[in-house]
Amino acid sequence: MARKTSDTQTFKRHAKVVAAVELPGVPVGTPGKVLYVAGLRWFRYHVRFDNDVFRSSVDGNDLVARDEWELQQEEARRVARQAVAAG
Repeated sequence: MARKTSDTQTFKRHAKVVAAVELPGVPVGTPGKVLYVAGLRWFRYHVRFDNDVFRSSVDGNDLVARDEWELQQEEARRVARQAVAAG
């Protein structure tokens, strides 16, 4: 089944983002910055990642806002701590 592409503009130019999925040369969790937004029906982002990799035509579903990523990671750590405590 084909993956649904992003049809709404989620990020603006210069937005700080994180790779939410593995991309060629970009591990999950790598921070980056949106340099350019393209598209009318399918929004694609041109992103320079902090590991000096540039990716064009990145779908919005493959990115997450940096502050949202940090919240997700903190929640995952909290759940893991609770699971360990519950034994």
